[in-house]
Amino acid sequence: MGRLNDLSAAGCAVWLDFVDRKFLEAGGLKKLVEEDSLTGVTSNPSIFEQAMGHGDAYDDTLVEFDRDNAGAATIDRYEYLASKDIKAAAETLAPVFERTGGADGYVSMEVSPYIADDTDATIAEAQKLWSMIDRPNLMIKIPGTAAGVPAIAATIAAGINVNVTLLFSQESYARVAEAYATGLEERVRQGQPIDNLASVASFFISRIDSAVDKELDAIGTDEAKAIRGKVAIANAKLAYQWYLDFLASDRWQALAAKGARPQRLLWASTGTKDPAYPDTLYVDELIGPDTVNTMPPKTMDAFRERGTVAETLTADVDGARHVLAEAKRLGVDLDAITARLEREGVASFVKAFDDLLGAIGAKQPAET
Repeated sequence: MGRLNDLSAAGCAVWLDFVDRKFLEAGGLKKLVEEDSLTGVTSNPSIFEQAMGHGDAYDDTLVEFDRDNAGAATIDRYEYLASKDIKAAAETLAPVFERTGGADGYVSMEVSPYIADDTDATIAEAQKLWSMIDRPNLMIKIPGTAAGVPAIAATIAAGINVNVTLLFSQESYARVAEAYATGLEERVRQGQPIDNLASVASFFISRIDSAVDKELDAIGTDEAKAIRGKVAIANAKLAYQWYLDFLASDRWQALAAKGARPQRLLWASTGTKDPAYPDTLYVDELIGPDTVNTMPPKTMDAFRERGTVAETLTADVDGARHVLAEAKRLGVDLDAITARLEREGVASFVKAFDDLLGAIGAKQPAET
């Protein structure tokens, strides 16, 4: 047993924010499952760009695909490569999925960032990827944009697990949590089961502090310095309080009576970007029941060595409210910041996807 095992035992599931062909083939994921109680994997366009856009680890698989699919579009070539990794991760996590009765053991694959503002296209792509991967422990990642919210409800209603990504504000989170409930209610109306569905809501953490801290540094007062590095955690704590209130509502209790699983809050972007902060900060301070922390490898290594396990997520909630009130009093417009971060997040994934498709497109199809 180690710190990551203890974290899992405290109710915060340990997921890895990374996927790579060589890592999977070397048994790296299997080792984390066995030794560190890891129960999930997340991917995104940036992660796949790093994996596929550099080196030759995917070249042989691409050659095989090109031989059987002459003239295939670059996006189809990418999806084939990505699906192989996602399927391999799903198979490694299958024992976790079975052991937990479908409560955990998921791997996530994201819809194209190009369609973040297109509801119908998002729904169609979610169904396409679900059919392509064909694994019960798959989650389709859909951004929590205005267009993504109805797509989330429709995708859940279709019986597809969803990982909602790019959440920054409490208001955005509340909208996607309600969309999850709407999707479940639609399945109930259709006479379909809802006890076999799972969803997480991925709340991005460190990017909030990076943006807020710049404004606090510009203010420069002692009051501003006092809340530096605390706004993102306070924001997450209050989102979790909303989650607890929602679980107690009549609306959710009616769904729970039919077997619905709560949509767990997932803490993403948990690697610290400011060297002044402990590298385990966004794990240490966000530990609570029925949550997930998806960590990049460096953060996972750091927590394994020096993380601290305690139920911190529900501690000093009044202090969290004070931090956000102070930020507002000092002139920090958190709503504007989180809206901007959502736009920048989509743009960042589009840029990574552009680079990824460009790298794959540059690899010429095999001679036939």
